[in-house]
Amino acid sequence: MPFDQELLSLPHGPEFRFIGEMLTLEHGVKGTATYKISGEEEFLKGHFPAEPIWPGVIMIEAIAQLGGVIAQSDPSEAVLPGMKLTSVKNAKILGTAIPGATLTIEASVEGRMGNLIQVKGSVSDGENKIAQAMITLSGS
Repeated sequence: MPFDQELLSLPHGPEFRFIGEMLTLEHGVKGTATYKISGEEEFLKGHFPAEPIWPGVIMIEAIAQLGGVIAQSDPSEAVLPGMKLTSVKNAKILGTAIPGATLTIEASVEGRMGNLIQVKGSVSDGENKIAQAMITLSGS
C-alpha cells in the first residue's frame, strides 16, 4: 500500500479503522480509499442477524477517517493531534452494503479555520453512491 505512512495519522486502532487501502491522495486536498466488508466485523452480528448490512453511521465515520488522513497530510499545515469528528451536516444514507462489498470512500477538504477542518465526502458500492455528508473535524 503506497500510503502506509499517511494511515498512521489516524488515531483509531485497527479494530475501528474503516480505511482499508488508500488509492489516491492529493496531500491536504482530496483522496480516495477502499474498505472491503469482510462480514467478520463484530457489530454486524447484531446489525442485522439474519441479513447484515453496513451501518450508515460507519459510512460517515469512514468519510471522517479519510478526511482526517487528507487533512493531516497537508505539508503547509501543522498536524492537529487528537483530531476528532465534531459535526455532521447534510448526511444522506442513499443505499446499503452487505458483507463481501468493497466500498469506495472519497473525500475532499473544503475549508479550514484554525483547528477546524470541513470535509465533503461520499461512500459508494460499485457505481452506486450509498452515503454522502459534510463533516467537521477538530484537533488540538
